[in-house]
Amino acid sequence: MLPTAGVLRVGRTSDIWFKPAVSAVVASAVPNLVLLCLDRLDLAMYTMAGSLCAAYAHHRPYAKRARTMVGVILGMVASLAAALVTASLVDSTMALITVGALLAALQKLLCDATRIGPPAHVIFAFVSSAAVFVPQTIGQVPGHLALTMGAAALAYLVTMAPGLFRPQGPERRAVRSALRATAHYTGLPPGDPEAMPIRDGAAAAIRLGWQNLLLSGHRTDDRLALERLLVRAEIALASPTAADAGALAEWADLLRGTGPVPRPAHPHHDTDLLKVEVENAFPGPPLLRRMRPSGLLFPVCVRTFVGCALAGYVSFGLGVGRPYWAIVTAAAVSQANVSQSWRRSIQRVVGNVIGVLIFVAITPLTDTGKTALVLAVLAFTFAAEAFMPRNYWLGSICVTPMALLIVEFARPQSAGVLLTDRVVDTLVGAVIGMAAAMAVVTRRPSRILAVALSGAHAAQQDAQRALDQPDPDPGVLGAARRRLAFALVELRELLDIASGEWWQSPLPAQDVLAIQHRGHRTLAQTVRAQGLGGGGTATETRGGAAA
Repeated sequence: MLPTAGVLRVGRTSDIWFKPAVSAVVASAVPNLVLLCLDRLDLAMYTMAGSLCAAYAHHRPYAKRARTMVGVILGMVASLAAALVTASLVDSTMALITVGALLAALQKLLCDATRIGPPAHVIFAFVSSAAVFVPQTIGQVPGHLALTMGAAALAYLVTMAPGLFRPQGPERRAVRSALRATAHYTGLPPGDPEAMPIRDGAAAAIRLGWQNLLLSGHRTDDRLALERLLVRAEIALASPTAADAGALAEWADLLRGTGPVPRPAHPHHDTDLLKVEVENAFPGPPLLRRMRPSGLLFPVCVRTFVGCALAGYVSFGLGVGRPYWAIVTAAAVSQANVSQSWRRSIQRVVGNVIGVLIFVAITPLTDTGKTALVLAVLAFTFAAEAFMPRNYWLGSICVTPMALLIVEFARPQSAGVLLTDRVVDTLVGAVIGMAAAMAVVTRRPSRILAVALSGAHAAQQDAQRALDQPDPDPGVLGAARRRLAFALVELRELLDIASGEWWQSPLPAQDVLAIQHRGHRTLAQTVRAQGLGGGGTATETRGGAAA
């Protein structure tokens, strides 16, 4: 039975919702206003492709963000180039649909493999799928790509600019999230039925915190202090009964803004823990290995191609001349498993239908002039980034009119035709995208889950052997503890993915639960063996933070 409970529930907004929203608006406003002054808004589709790169990588440290943005820009330019060259050389709509679907599938695979984060492959798929149906000559392609690269360069500068004022902002936010999640868990009453998922969420937040710190480059004094705070969160998670939830929450509050990083009192073994190379605790598979046909991501890539191609063919057969929206909808529906695809299909249909109605409602306003058209695009761009973290359907309400207006820049159409075509595309894309998710059956998640279960068991045994030594080395014990903690997080994530597939062999849910219980007992034992149960209070650290 596919779940429907909570599909449309509005959640909490992201702590940094305004950053991608403001960045996307600033990066879009400058080229759009220039084109407006030149009376060449027909070229805005190409500049918007570059401007939308500003929606990416805001959760990453600036050292890593710079490299990530270069990759995003290169991926966007390559996708657009492939689409424009195809549009200039190919007349067959069926062939154009096939190329659009192939690009969407490759974009899905690369975004998942690189773990780029929201908005993931959807913006790439929208740009390439829309561009492949825009009439071109081969001689126009270089100029259009130059516009995209110019706007993308501005997007890069806009995305990196906050680093001049808060160079450690992403790392501080990641550590603050880990501290808050751990404080929430350690503050629960004994026997709380929600304790396990909250604990899993705190463990995932701690792992994300370590990943951010490891990507931040040079180990400054502030970074060492942030590492020490993450160690305190790890200790509290492993031994919640001895933790001070209030101190964790107060440390999290002190990380807001640009004030000094708290420096908690710590036992001497804490210093030994920081000498451990955390990278060795979760090295992660290389990019090409994550993309291999036998991996977890490849079946989702196949689902994406099948769903996008069939959605485009069916939509075209129903009379839609440029069925790019059906391709984009099927690409958006393609998620990690069938259950997530089902939820996304509902959210996409609800958001798109409401968004199309909003587009029709504002048509009299946007028809008053090109300035109104540009301002409407900017407003919807901001709203989409603001609402998307709360629920995908809310963001889709704003993304839909924004995307339709962007296409209007290049080739205006009547509101009635757009209303009919986009509703048909949405329904066809959602239904066929979901059908493709169910038709392309994979049992790979359950097999990979079995491997992860063995890995977690081995990590637990390694930690136990380190504990059983007469005089355990703090560095060895700390490394074993961290490997076990991260193995348990990965195991939980894989179980969630495998549980959302259908036509699976029985999952070892009880074995996973058992290793989780044993693993967390071992984590608590390592904390006690290292004498790390204390840690001081936030009040005691205010003076240290100011030092």
